[in-house]
This record gives sequence, structure tokens and C-alpha cells, in this order.
Amino acid sequence: MLASLRNLVRVADLRNKILFTILVIAIYQLGISIPIPGIDFTALHSINRSASSGGILGYLSLFAGTGLSHAAVLGLGIMPYITSSIIIQLLTGVIPKFMQWREQGAVGQRKLTQATRYLTVSLAIMQSAGLVFLFHSGDIFATPTPIIDNKYFNAPHILFMILVLTAGTAFVMWLGELITQRGIGNGMSILIFSNVISAIPIYGEFIKEDKGWPFLILIIVICVGLLTAIVFMEQGQRRIPVTFAKRLQGRRVYQGQSTYIPMKVNSAGVIPIIFANSLLYIPILLSNVVPWSGFRSWVQTNLAGGTDSAYLVAYGFLIVVFTFFYVHVTFDPYQQAEQIQKQGGYIPGFRPGKPTERYLSRILNRLTLPGSLFLATVALLPSVILASVHITQIPFFGTTLLISVGVALETMKQIDSQLMMRNYEGFLQ
Repeated sequence: MLASLRNLVRVADLRNKILFTILVIAIYQLGISIPIPGIDFTALHSINRSASSGGILGYLSLFAGTGLSHAAVLGLGIMPYITSSIIIQLLTGVIPKFMQWREQGAVGQRKLTQATRYLTVSLAIMQSAGLVFLFHSGDIFATPTPIIDNKYFNAPHILFMILVLTAGTAFVMWLGELITQRGIGNGMSILIFSNVISAIPIYGEFIKEDKGWPFLILIIVICVGLLTAIVFMEQGQRRIPVTFAKRLQGRRVYQGQSTYIPMKVNSAGVIPIIFANSLLYIPILLSNVVPWSGFRSWVQTNLAGGTDSAYLVAYGFLIVVFTFFYVHVTFDPYQQAEQIQKQGGYIPGFRPGKPTERYLSRILNRLTLPGSLFLATVALLPSVILASVHITQIPFFGTTLLISVGVALETMKQIDSQLMMRNYEGFLQ
């Protein structure tokens, strides 16, 4: 570990990438602290207090950080981008044009990325409009006065606020892509990580104030156990052996070789958690703009708190469903079997083609089921434990742990791979 840290500082290229990532995170954190024009700061301070007690604002702040509670220019965060990514991935299996783009490789992926960007801006416009009216009403935050003063709540100022929030979303999307291209790790995941990790000390302060140091120490012990289980499951995989026969390519003869396909128990990572939260975010957003008091009351009662039974059941179910969906999108048994057959390979004991596809599909389902149940358990168990002792200020603690560990592990793997490329002593030496 110490040797890796020394190499990390010694390699100039890798050091610059990490410093660039930290700089982008700092710019993002600054942006979620600058409020939009026309804000009543007295009411804004009241909202910041209400955000710490869960509720809809605490739910929305899970991935947007403190930007929403500060009514900041980057208040929407990356939620529109996440939602648009889900929609595009769902439509990829339905719309033939999207399926054609996916099969085109890098060129098609650029087209899908461009479609995701356009959809992100469209969703940001709709969500910005809903949030501006939400900030003016103040009812859903239980604030005595709206945080947007009445003298600023007219058509020109409303359009300007919507434009600022939409531009902030586009800027956050650009920051995430900058991290992916010039920094370390996946940019969007890093920005989510910076949001959720910054809330962990606040969670600890809530528990200490309500239950004291003994209960806080117990929660820390439970968290260490959960972290160990998460790391163990993240590293777990099943290796499917693949044998390639001797083949002639051009004028060269390649000897047969054996390799394996690594199939992880939790190959979806934290993506199902993000998908489930994004889908549950939609009715909360609709409750802000739909003029139906019954629907708004039902959302606030069953979905906004994060510890209600309806929310927990829906959250766990969506995590399991999205885990199977994402795994089958990223690892298609039919494509894998076809690729193995084209390369002249086979899995010992199974004929190429349909038998190999059925075998891979069966193994994939057997691995995905425990992985999805584990994700749902870790996401829900801390919330259930804390709610049983009447601590409702941190309803998304399990989700925070999963995202933090998942993103940290993926980022460390990328750093290790970068170090290995630069410090590998090959056979030429």
C-alpha cells in the first residue's frame, strides 16, 4: 500500500490526473454552494434545517448533494443525466435505430452519448421548472415563507432561473465527462461519490446527538462489518474456462490456449442503486407539479421519508429488477457465445452456439440472484435498524455505504492498472 502511494506521487502523469480530478470536484462543490438569484436567505436557512430530517428534500439531496437545499446554480446535480441514461438504455432494447448504434462500436456509442446529452437538457428544463415552482410554494418543505420572493416570481425571472439551473446541469455533465477523459475514474460516479461521502460525518453527528457515543460506536462496528461484506462480494467472481483451438491467421499459426471469462457476483456494481433511486425520484418530482393533493399526500407519506414500508418494498424490488436488467444488458449470453464461436473457442463440456448460450445464461442468473439480494439487503438493512431505534435523519445510510465502497473500489482498480502499466517490468528487461 505504501509502495503504491509512493509510486502514485512519483508518476507525473498519474499525479496530474488525480490533481485534476480533485480540482473538478472542488469546482463542483463550489457550484452547489452558490444560490440562484432571487433567494430569501432566511427561508433558505430554514430549509437547510428541514433537509437534515429526511423528507423529500433529503431524498433529492442524496445524489444532488447540498445543492438543492442551497437552491444552488448546480442544484439539480447529475440527476437529469442519470435519468436520461436510464431512459436511453431502456430504449436501446426497443428502438431498432438504437440497437443498430449499439452494434456499431465506438461510433454508435458516441451517437448514443449525444442522444443522452440532448435528453438530459430536456429533462433539466422540466425539472428546473418544477423546482422553481417548488421553491416558491414552500409547502412541500414545511417552510413558513417561500424561498423565492414574490417580487422575483414573474415570467422573466422564472425563465432566467430555469435557464440557470439547466445550464448548471449541462455544466455538471461537462465536468463529469472531463473527469472521465482527463482524470481518474468514471466522472459521474466520482461526482456522486463526492456528494455522498461528504454527508457521512453529518450522519455520525446526528447519531451522537440522538443516542450518544455508545450507540455511535455500535453503528461504526456494524458499518465495518457491512464494508467487509461489500468488499468481499465486490471481489467475488466465477471464472468460466474457455479453450481456443489452433488457428491460422494470415501466414501465422497461433497455438491453442486456455483463458477464462470472469463473471462477478455483483457485476452491476452500484448502478442498480442509482437506477432505483432515479425511478423513485420521478413520482416525487411529479408531486411538485401535478395539481392533485391526494397524489402529493400519498407521495409524502409513502415515498418521501425513506423509512416507510411502501418505500422500502419498492426500493428493494427495483434494486433486484434493475440488477438483472443491467447485467443482461452489459453481458449478453447470445453475443458472448457468438463471439467465442467466431474466435474458434469453446467452453469445455459444451458445444458452441446455443448450448454455450444456455450455459452462460444459467450461470449469469445463478450469480445475479444472490448479488441482487445482497445489494437490496445492504441498501435497506441500515435504514431498518436505524428506524427501529427512531433515528430517521439518515434514511439512505446503506445506499451511501454501497455507493462509497463501490466507487472507491472501481477508482482504486483504475489507479492500480495505471500504476501497473507504468511500473511493469516486462520480459525485455
